[in-house]
Amino acid sequence: MPAIWLHAFVRLTATTPARLYGLYPRKGTIAVGSDADLTLWDRRRLVTVTHAMLHDRMDYTPFEGLTLRGWPMMTISRGELVMRNGEVFGREGRGLFLERRPGFDA
Repeated sequence: MPAIWLHAFVRLTATTPARLYGLYPRKGTIAVGSDADLTLWDRRRLVTVTHAMLHDRMDYTPFEGLTLRGWPMMTISRGELVMRNGEVFGREGRGLFLERRPGFDA
């Protein structure tokens, strides 16, 4: 049995945050008219987290040294491959700003 079911993972990492930030259904769902970034995961892969493997602007991670089961392998954003096997292809500034709608949509 998985540690977390797929539908629960999607709800916790995509749908609920999109609702909380007033971005649903523009984000957080796969539907016509939504802006979906799709990530393919290898749910069996074991990875020990290091800061060097992350792509953020922080100088540390509280998860350094933690071994995880499951890791993203590929991300497609608006039909464009932006990450594969840890290599980022997306160019800086290609994102779109989505203004949030007021109110809680959960």
